[in-house]
Amino acid sequence: MAYELNKKIRDMTPYEPINGDYKIRLDANESFITPSEEMRSKIEKAVMEISFNRYPDPTATELCSAFADYYSVKPELVTAGNGSDELISVIMTSFLEKGDKIATLVPDFSMYAFYAELAEGEILKLSKNPDLSIDVDKVISDVKSNNIKLIIFSNPCNPTSTVMKKDDVRKLIESVDALVVLDEAYMDFSTESLLSEVERYDNLIILRTCSKAVGMAAIRLGFAIANVTLTNVLKAVKSPYNVNSVTQAIGKAILSDKDYLKAGIKRINASRDELYNDLKLIEKENPDEIKIISAEANFVYLKAQKTVQIFEYLMENSVVVRCFGEYLRITAGRNYENAEVIRLLKKFFKEQK
Repeated sequence: MAYELNKKIRDMTPYEPINGDYKIRLDANESFITPSEEMRSKIEKAVMEISFNRYPDPTATELCSAFADYYSVKPELVTAGNGSDELISVIMTSFLEKGDKIATLVPDFSMYAFYAELAEGEILKLSKNPDLSIDVDKVISDVKSNNIKLIIFSNPCNPTSTVMKKDDVRKLIESVDALVVLDEAYMDFSTESLLSEVERYDNLIILRTCSKAVGMAAIRLGFAIANVTLTNVLKAVKSPYNVNSVTQAIGKAILSDKDYLKAGIKRINASRDELYNDLKLIEKENPDEIKIISAEANFVYLKAQKTVQIFEYLMENSVVVRCFGEYLRITAGRNYENAEVIRLLKKFFKEQK
């Protein structure tokens, strides 16, 4: 008999990001800031001190302490992961049993459903309002009536760049028995974080990442923050040496430099605001063709009548953004990158008239 793949993986295909040699890449929500010479020296020194013949610290103690100090939380509430993706996978496979129901909000980060499927959960996709806002009371009702065991969503949202207010998130957490996984990957660019309140709740796990504001997508580093009970479970079910020593050393070096991080976030916010304001001017000139969504992350989300044409036009001019059906997501970039996107968009709409 020939071996057969099981049905949950049979039709899966590998994740394929946009490949190619493009002058400007604004498709992955990466930071445009690269480490300064001073920071590179700190990183080099930290890496040189690694005992490469030894396994990593299984609990990433110094790294978690650096994260905790920067974000003003207790270090015993922090779990490090090999990117937020690993932590999402660990949470799905550990806190859920086969057949349990998981709720996601759509549109949102597509990998939530992917990991839920691998955990053999039953996925309920709750639609947002037409304006991409969230009806918290309806979400609460749906979670209760469908016996949802876990609900996961990003705030600010990827890809919409909209944000739920603290009061709404608190209401959701306090109104359901389900585990709430709150992905704050982009919260460094907004002001509605519940990180300081995480210990108050017995059903809340907050996720953070070093791939956005910290600008370290290359080292694959994320964190889960929860009360002591949930944190102890996370540390028990994750792989013992899940975060390698190089990542731990680099992560600690960067997270220990508060001024460096705050300066970087300020630069990214300025770039995002510049991009948003320039796009709003294009919207004003082409009100029937394009609508800009409020920006609360390091990118701008927009709706257009000719989304695919715009996406392809930008690619033809060596600029890559993300296309989501009738929406486009444009990461805030360097000044000249933002300026080139704006120039091309103005040219596109001019040529359409």
